[in-house]
Amino acid sequence: MASSVRIFDPWSRTAAVIAPELGFNCISMTTDIGGETIEVIDSPQDVLNGESRPSGFGIPILFPFPNRIREGRFHFEGQDYAIPPAKGHPNAIHGFCYDRPWRVHEQTSDSVTGRFQLSVDAPERRKCWPADFLFDVRYRVAESRLECQFRIVNCDTRPLPWGLGTHAYFRLPFGSRSRAEQCEYFVPVSEQWELKDFLPTGRRLPVENQAPLRNGAEFGSTKYDDVFTAWESDGGTLRSSIQDPQAGIQLTQICDSQYFREAVVYTPPGRNALCIEPYTCVTDAVNLQSQDLNTGLQVLAPGQVVQTWTALQVSPILA
Repeated sequence: MASSVRIFDPWSRTAAVIAPELGFNCISMTTDIGGETIEVIDSPQDVLNGESRPSGFGIPILFPFPNRIREGRFHFEGQDYAIPPAKGHPNAIHGFCYDRPWRVHEQTSDSVTGRFQLSVDAPERRKCWPADFLFDVRYRVAESRLECQFRIVNCDTRPLPWGLGTHAYFRLPFGSRSRAEQCEYFVPVSEQWELKDFLPTGRRLPVENQAPLRNGAEFGSTKYDDVFTAWESDGGTLRSSIQDPQAGIQLTQICDSQYFREAVVYTPPGRNALCIEPYTCVTDAVNLQSQDLNTGLQVLAPGQVVQTWTALQVSPILA
């Protein structure tokens, strides 16, 4: 049985539960809206048994690459690298951190910080990536909000290519008297990456202004497993939202537009759940970069540090 850490804000009665041994996965976020306790994260009740697929619940953290790398192979600065493909898949998937235990670095009543270093916490994977890294993730709850701060350190002597994503499974509906199919979700994107076998071809295709994602897609009306880009910025932030109009509750996901740019929208089959996944780069960015495409791949120099953030806000729908 995996252990968990609960953080709590008594003023808004907002709580989050994080499982450090399961990839520092946030397996629950609850808050009180109108006297009702609302759960917005989808995880199995027995998730701490450790038998569920690591990327299939809660908020998996995807680093140093989100989504897939074709056949687990890439070339960087004169050297070839190979990553073992995920079980049952032809490609490497979701990075090195989501399926390994993390160390709790700091903890207070309303926050917890997890730490992952490639050479320490997954040493057999160190040879699969050009440089070692130190990765801190801090969760904090306040005012019906879950904040997540990311700190990435290149602790090596070689450049560190990196991409970051989160893979939250949002539970629908939010209200106890609502139905999932009444919920709508909004992602203001204007382009999507053409995919073949879930991997980008390199082409970016326009999304028409009247596309459901921009104006509100009804849950269950369309199936998605797609990578979108040209995400409309709002004063330095990127926003997406899910609304449960019957309950009068809205969940807004907010990201730092300095680094985040792609949105993967995924509707898991057979579940009343929805994934809206903010990424700093496109799928297979480390390979597409060689085609002189704008992929979002970042490279940290030795000793360099970068910080970014995301947040989830639960609130009443304003009339």
